[in-house]
Amino acid sequence: MDEEDTVYNTEVQKENTGNLPKRSRFYQALIDSNLLAPGEVGFQKLNPVYIILICPFDLFGYGLYRYTFRMQCEEVPELSLKDDAVRIFLNTHGTNTEGVSEELVELLKYMEHTTEEVSRTCASERIHNIQKRIRAIKSSEKIGVKYMQAWEEKIMEQNKAREEGIREGHVSGLKEGISKGHASGLKEGMARGELKTLQELIEKKGQKGYSVEEIAEMLETDIETVQKLQKNKI
Repeated sequence: MDEEDTVYNTEVQKENTGNLPKRSRFYQALIDSNLLAPGEVGFQKLNPVYIILICPFDLFGYGLYRYTFRMQCEEVPELSLKDDAVRIFLNTHGTNTEGVSEELVELLKYMEHTTEEVSRTCASERIHNIQKRIRAIKSSEKIGVKYMQAWEEKIMEQNKAREEGIREGHVSGLKEGISKGHASGLKEGMARGELKTLQELIEKKGQKGYSVEEIAEMLETDIETVQKLQKNKI
């Protein structure tokens, strides 16, 4: 939201899923539903909303860098609904620069290939500043460890822990269940496998320089568990 209370929702698409127009409609509805309190009928209070989807492909096939959609009357094309809702599809593979700034064209190319080489070909000072910030992040050892977005790394580690824990737990649990002849062997083995995987993840995070608190938050466990598993080997 900017200083004029305009709401912007921007998303970068990796591939054409075939449903992006309706997906943009869903995003708009989702945002609108949160702009007013339940039961509120003062619709004039709805903020202007811009839904922006950045695509590394030409969704509509006209070669434009930008496709802007607003509600308008079919019978009177020049009559706009003026509901302050705008949906924009940006195409990094555009060929027609009519109606768009050189800076936008440069930014779209830079977003697809975020490199020093591409930034040097851009005249935009804003893009140069963005590249400087990226360079500073990469050169900082402390921040460099966290260069991947924290939420993305967290999800990856959780999925890995879940998959490895289940796999190892099934194997050891099945063996123990067969040898001891009771059903709890499988459950105990699965728990042991998950615990072992958690300990390995904690060790890896510690080697990367994360604190106990950061590790606990990333792996969604408590600090005491992290400390115990760091001290005691399974």
